[in-house]
Amino acid sequence: MEFNVCNKSGKDQPFKQACEHVLEELNCDFVGLALQNSNGPDVSWHYAAGNRNDKYKRITVRYGKGIAGKVISTGRPMGIEDFPNNILGKALEYPIMLAENLSYAFAVPIQFKGVLKGVLLVGNRTKQPISESDQHTILDAAKRLEKELNSSI
Repeated sequence: MEFNVCNKSGKDQPFKQACEHVLEELNCDFVGLALQNSNGPDVSWHYAAGNRNDKYKRITVRYGKGIAGKVISTGRPMGIEDFPNNILGKALEYPIMLAENLSYAFAVPIQFKGVLKGVLLVGNRTKQPISESDQHTILDAAKRLEKELNSSI
């Protein structure tokens, strides 16, 4: 499965815009989209809105590791509250949280042609948890992104 990430044809623009739309809709601090690489099991962050730097572009985690790898491997949403206090493992295992200085995050899986291949993550740098209603909005946004991803590739 090939993802034309950050190409010059502008195909990636809908994904960047989707992240920006979710950022505005939820009034959160960060929205990122990670996709499993087409040439292996690793997962990389490809798009973001509200980011403080471009470190997310250099973050790659193994399948089953980090927030993105865990969400893809389990197929279930994952929430993190009061990072780094309430986590399993070490803070270094959550590079997107460290790179963007996030305290709270909620990540949901995204399917490509029926296979889990991506993650939509919403995070806050402040001590503001991701509410249950916001979690539903994030799930809805992930469904919209799935449709966009499946129709554009």
